[in-house]
Amino acid sequence: MPGGRLTDEDRRQIAAGLTEGLGYTEIGRRLERPASTVMREVTRNGGPDDYRADRAQEATRHRARRPKQDPLPAPLPLADGQGRDPRVVRDVAESVTTLIEQQGMPTMTARVLVCLLVTDSGTLTAADLVQQLRVSPASVSHAVAFLEQQGLLRRERVPGERRERYVIDGEIWLRSTLAAVQMHTALVTELRSAAEALGPATPAGARFRDSAEFLTLMSETLQQVIDQWQQNRAERDAADGAP
Repeated sequence: MPGGRLTDEDRRQIAAGLTEGLGYTEIGRRLERPASTVMREVTRNGGPDDYRADRAQEATRHRARRPKQDPLPAPLPLADGQGRDPRVVRDVAESVTTLIEQQGMPTMTARVLVCLLVTDSGTLTAADLVQQLRVSPASVSHAVAFLEQQGLLRRERVPGERRERYVIDGEIWLRSTLAAVQMHTALVTELRSAAEALGPATPAGARFRDSAEFLTLMSETLQQVIDQWQQNRAERDAADGAP
């Protein structure tokens, strides 16, 4: 499998693949490179809707001409007890982190979340995260507080110790969605009150009214998704436990 830096021809093939509507995996297969390499290249140079091969090539040349800084210490391999290549784990972590950042999550928060996601145990202490990510305890603390508020992790006491550990599982998005529904419910009440106070017939009042209606519909849809997910889980668990 080819390695090293992407060439001008590689970038032209990436651009052609995006134009065809291909995904990163298929483009990577054509180039005989990991999908994560293609993803990082595209997201670093305008995204799938604005990627241009010549512009990406010029940006790469420009980055190569910048003064070199002293290299930072290489990060420790992410914890992995399954015999996987640490480089593969890091590639997965980098790709997922990039996508989550693009959704608006702060960089450090995304790094902490993904560090937990790629750990098979789904459990790390603050000290583990500091060591894995090479960041300060304060940075980890702020990120954890945000993730906990969003329902994306929970805290547990380490048995027999005073320190905490942070836990993540397969239902993080379920809990996050439940938190979003609760937030929308409270917000809808305020938006409706604002619409009445400003006058539903006024432009500002109508804006608040329309916002409340949209969030109500979104909450109802999300609740249906939650109910369906819980039903699917129950059916799967029943099937797994069947003789």
